[in-house]
Amino acid sequence: MTVHFIGAGPGAADLLTVRAVNLLRESPVCLYAGTYLDPEVLAHCAPGTALIDTQHLNLDQIIDHLVRATEDGKDVARLCSGDPSIYSALTEQTRRLDAHYVPWDITPGVPAYAAAAAALGTELTVPEVVQSVVLTRTRARSTAMPGGEALANFAATGATLVLHLAITRIRVLAEELVAEYGADCPVAVVYRASQPEQLVLRATLTDIADKVEAAGLRQAAVILVGRAMAVSIDCAQSHLYDPARVRP
Repeated sequence: MTVHFIGAGPGAADLLTVRAVNLLRESPVCLYAGTYLDPEVLAHCAPGTALIDTQHLNLDQIIDHLVRATEDGKDVARLCSGDPSIYSALTEQTRRLDAHYVPWDITPGVPAYAAAAAALGTELTVPEVVQSVVLTRTRARSTAMPGGEALANFAATGATLVLHLAITRIRVLAEELVAEYGADCPVAVVYRASQPEQLVLRATLTDIADKVEAAGLRQAAVILVGRAMAVSIDCAQSHLYDPARVRP
């Protein structure tokens, strides 16, 4: 029996891969994070599927559910918000499953930052404006950040900055980023991208905190900072599509 780590996407029930939907239909047990998931995603599960919300469980309790299900001869769908490659605790879980000799595999999903960019109608890499994207988070009451990953270090590159799990610190972060990006730098916040409750806020580093606090956002939001976030932007033509480029 196998534990299937499945990218549940940003939350919308129709933004799962075909593989993910098939695995949900075929797995008698499904563990999911109710905090971030649109309940409609669970409609892909077969009738009678054992549904276990993990939002109030610690890691040991989650692993216990996974191991016991496989010992009972059942495949398990372990839904991860967005894509399992980012902030999913995948490493912690698979390490423990390996210790129990439980097979597992991974099905990728649509990451939250991609759904946020789609909601904004924005390309995160714009020719001769920005060509790099940094996906990161900050520390408040959470796991420590590695020493070299200070936010200022990333900001110094001028890349499009995507901050996860950071919405409650928006005011402090905006003030910190002004030094590198400038007070007029455009910022977008997307709350529950792709879900019915989706909310998009656009501002600059100067006033984004006021808008976030007025909206009462405390979780499930992605912050995007950089010149690519401008509503209207002039850019160079990509070399790939340049009519003057010599093609074979």
